Amino acid sequence: MREGAPLFADAASTEQIGAVTSGGFGPSLNAPVAMGYLPAARAAVGTAVFGEVRGQRLPLKVASTPFVPNTYKR
Repeated sequence: MREGAPLFADAASTEQIGAVTSGGFGPSLNAPVAMGYLPAARAAVGTAVFGEVRGQRLPLKVASTPFVPNTYKR
């Protein structure tokens, strides 16, 4: 998902509930990652939402940051 991609509550919904603010490939996870804005009611960790890319709805899962835990000592 890239910046500006709309977020929806489910695959069939026509009402946009949020938008992606940044996204790209996460080499540490070897998978795509994105950040965006959602209403507080839909922002709980583990909540499923859908993002639209080129007219297709893709399932997403709300996760906490950082996406990968730190492995260094301070």
